[in-house]
Amino acid sequence: MSEKLIECVPNFSEGRNEDVINQITNVIKNVDGVKLLDVDPGPDMNRTVVTFIGSPKGVKEAAFQAIAKAYELIDMTKHTGSHPRMGATDVCPFIPVSGVTIEECIELSKEVAKRVGDELGIPVYLYEKSAQKPERQNLAVIRQGEYEALEEKMKKPEWEPDFGPAKFNAKAGATVMGVREFLIAYNINLNTREELHATDIAFELREKGRSARRGNTEPFYFKGTKILKYKEGNYPCGSCGFDGKTITETIEHCKKEHNYDLVDLLKSNAINPEKPEGESVKKPGKFQNCKAIGWMVKKYDQAQISINLTDYKITSMHDVLEETRKLAAERGLIVTGSEIVGMVPYPALLETGKFYLRKQGRSTGIPVRDILSTALQSLGLKDVADFNIEERVLGLPKNLDNALVEMKLTDFVDEVSRESPAPGGGSIAALAGALGASLSSMVSNLTANKRGTEKIDSLLNEAADKCQEIKLALVKAIDEDTNAFNAYMEARRLPNKTEEEIKVREEAMQEGLKQAVRVPLNTAQLSFEAVKIAMTVAQNGNPNSIT
Repeated sequence: MSEKLIECVPNFSEGRNEDVINQITNVIKNVDGVKLLDVDPGPDMNRTVVTFIGSPKGVKEAAFQAIAKAYELIDMTKHTGSHPRMGATDVCPFIPVSGVTIEECIELSKEVAKRVGDELGIPVYLYEKSAQKPERQNLAVIRQGEYEALEEKMKKPEWEPDFGPAKFNAKAGATVMGVREFLIAYNINLNTREELHATDIAFELREKGRSARRGNTEPFYFKGTKILKYKEGNYPCGSCGFDGKTITETIEHCKKEHNYDLVDLLKSNAINPEKPEGESVKKPGKFQNCKAIGWMVKKYDQAQISINLTDYKITSMHDVLEETRKLAAERGLIVTGSEIVGMVPYPALLETGKFYLRKQGRSTGIPVRDILSTALQSLGLKDVADFNIEERVLGLPKNLDNALVEMKLTDFVDEVSRESPAPGGGSIAALAGALGASLSSMVSNLTANKRGTEKIDSLLNEAADKCQEIKLALVKAIDEDTNAFNAYMEARRLPNKTEEEIKVREEAMQEGLKQAVRVPLNTAQLSFEAVKIAMTVAQNGNPNSIT
């Protein structure tokens, strides 16, 4: 059960004035529950990209405060820069990292957009997954003409903002806000210094594909002797030897025989499907939401395939890596490892670890750190640089430094025995439940994936997986139970002399009571689930593990 985390990457139209940039980032740092990850100013672009992460509540507040401060300090009537822009806060994307759904992020983006529009009077357009109109999904479409065209653009009914006044704000411009998936910058290392070899594989991987060729295309496709072009009466298929007499015939062939939409492929390569004559024939790439190029990295003295995965839930690192290993082998090349640039979401690396454990015929119902270690080794993430899981994985389940679960066992037992009312029965029950779930996971893993256990492997692997989830939730509940009780006790200590104080105290006590009941109830429900799984494991597990 991972922590609820959202990343926000606002782009501000100021990249030269350090004082302005610092004032904007300071308001972000001052919001509870938020951590500033990166500040990247670009003087030529006169633009700064800021990255911060935190709880939904914290990110929502930090985003608004940063936009408000940018409005106060940046005057778009005086702005110049090489990067396309239309507002003081040009774009503000929200990205779900862990424990948060896309739908929850979309709702959050709308709440921030409404507040920006209502309180600051800034027009806000929703884009990407938050877009309320299909034509507004693409940022480039919304930003067309940039700030200079915005005043006239806003006079047209079709460009009424989603939130805020339908009136040009000269100082602030307009802000584009929405939700997108986390972008993973992922590079794959090859045992060659030839950039062309890396590019050849990159073009096979990327969604937009490549220009099609025929003749001498194996093992290196770029050596193909004939570059195909569309011409009147001859419309070749980029995936096989078929030649259509009309573009419609070839479109239908691609759909029926190769299961892809040629119209979409042509559009993604800026080719008009109604007038393709004279343009290169296109062959689709293997992965959606994948952008890739090849380059030579002098620092590493080897070529890399540089990849942007724009939706890791559709195209994962391990899927791309395994296909690259196959394509490299066909070309006499070897993948030596890979590299993650920047941060990676916890769910992405966790799923990769589970993928390779399944390939090995092993259980995925093991501790999280073991799964992540498998991912790190399988991807070869220490090939050209170090990779520290604690520093590079966003949303990694962690305990607070002063958490009960971070205490030594002897210290925890002593703490329970003291005359303080907490930690008490709720925390101990959570610990007992976590240990019970752990034992069931252990027996499942000791039994499954052995010779002769094939019929019960899936049952026990699923049990081990579920037990790990319950274990993590109950370990978290050890501290949650004590914290909930302490919150109630603190509410009881609030002053109650005036009517207002009595009201505030009563509300705080009621909320504290609800939480103090909610946590042990959850512990009981999870423990009951653990008991049911234990029954399954007892009936199917290795008899030698009966104790």
